Amino acid sequence: MGFATELFTIILVIALAALVILIFITGYIKAPPDMAFIISGLRRKTVIGRASIKIPFLERIDKLSLKLIPIEVRTSNAVPTADYINIQVDAAVNVKISSDPKRLDLAAQNFLNQNTEYIGRVAREVLEGNMREIVGRMRLEEMVSDRQKFADLVKENAMPDLAAMGLDIVSFNVQNFSDANGVIDDLGIDNISQIKKKAAIAKAEADKEIAIAKASADKQANDARINSEREIAIKNNELDIQKSDLKRQADVKKAEADAAYQIQQEEQRRTIEVTSADADIAKQEKEVLIKQKEAEVMEKSLDAEIRKKAEAEKFARQQKAEAELYERQKNAEAKRFEMTQEAESQKAKAEAERFTREQEAQGIRMVGEAEAEAIKAKGLAEAEAMEKKAEAYQKYNNAAVAEMIIKVLPEVAGKIAEPLAQIDKITIIGGGDQGGSLDAVSGNVPSVMAKLFESMKETTGIDLGEIVKAGTYDAKVNRNINITGVPEITIKPEEKPGRSDEGPVI
Repeated sequence: MGFATELFTIILVIALAALVILIFITGYIKAPPDMAFIISGLRRKTVIGRASIKIPFLERIDKLSLKLIPIEVRTSNAVPTADYINIQVDAAVNVKISSDPKRLDLAAQNFLNQNTEYIGRVAREVLEGNMREIVGRMRLEEMVSDRQKFADLVKENAMPDLAAMGLDIVSFNVQNFSDANGVIDDLGIDNISQIKKKAAIAKAEADKEIAIAKASADKQANDARINSEREIAIKNNELDIQKSDLKRQADVKKAEADAAYQIQQEEQRRTIEVTSADADIAKQEKEVLIKQKEAEVMEKSLDAEIRKKAEAEKFARQQKAEAELYERQKNAEAKRFEMTQEAESQKAKAEAERFTREQEAQGIRMVGEAEAEAIKAKGLAEAEAMEKKAEAYQKYNNAAVAEMIIKVLPEVAGKIAEPLAQIDKITIIGGGDQGGSLDAVSGNVPSVMAKLFESMKETTGIDLGEIVKAGTYDAKVNRNINITGVPEITIKPEEKPGRSDEGPVI
């Protein structure tokens, strides 16, 4: 069921894609800039100079040309002007379908699928009617003299009518005005006469102005000539006066020049003498200066020689000092190198010793770890043995425990009697009963044993006294010494002659 649904979905998607592609292929349109494609049906759309999609079978496309439509507008019969002159008018007009969306809708309603001849014929009738109206409102002379005004008025008057049909006026040019009575020609003749009259008057006025201008020019020329001659005479007189002044000034200047020449000669002679004397003095001063310069040169030469020698000695001492310094530096560097090598050797030796100690420490650590493992194993074994022994002890009954205790009684008695074995000599002083003091010493072991039996009876519930009395263990521990007649025991330490390590004397 799921597979069938998926298959149906795939087929449906493929079918929709194929339908879209088919619509795109069959409905693709591309309108040029001079043509309007009007799509109608499911939607209303106008396409100009771009591409679009038309849904086949559901939408249709209509074309509307946007090219210019040239029209020759001519009045079919004479039309009277405002001054009642019948004339005929010829004009060249260009109209087209408007690109404005609102006017384009109107043009589609009026001219859809119509040829340009039909559109031009309709526009011509509208323009001719408006042109007749404008002719009746204007005078002939006004129309003839200002054709542009006439054309503008016709365009302004016809534009609303054409816009209502979806058309625009691109251009309106008046070609000719004509009439059957020759009024326009007469207007031309009258204009020509007026022009000729105006030209003759203008010529006479020009001739008069020329004569006046010529007489005025002659007068001005004569006045200018007389004034020029007067000016020339004045200038000549001034020139003579200036020549006399110049001659007088020249004579004065010549006399001054002669006197100045003599004075100059005398001054020059005196100057020569002074100059000669100055030259002698300068020569002497020059000789003195030369001698001074020679002395200075000699002094500088000696100074340079002495300084050069001193500098040579200084350079030699510097070289020697530098050589000694270089030798000391090299010796210091060699000593520092030896110390560095020795330090590196000590460092290597220390590293070797450290490595040896580390190896020894590692060996000791390994031995310790082995011993610790052995101790650990021994402890584990002893603990296991003690655990086994404890398990075995738990299985013992009172008789077995009593038997074990009886077996260790001789050892206990021996430990208690050990202090008596250390006594080398006993001295008894005083005492009414001779056996009292001895009994006190020898009865120490049985009393201790008795206290031990009582303690064990209280703690374990086993009466060792009864067991001892019933068995033969009394013979093994009977070491009592009965001493009677000793009233008191006084312990007095004495040194034994000949021995320093003997026990105390009682």
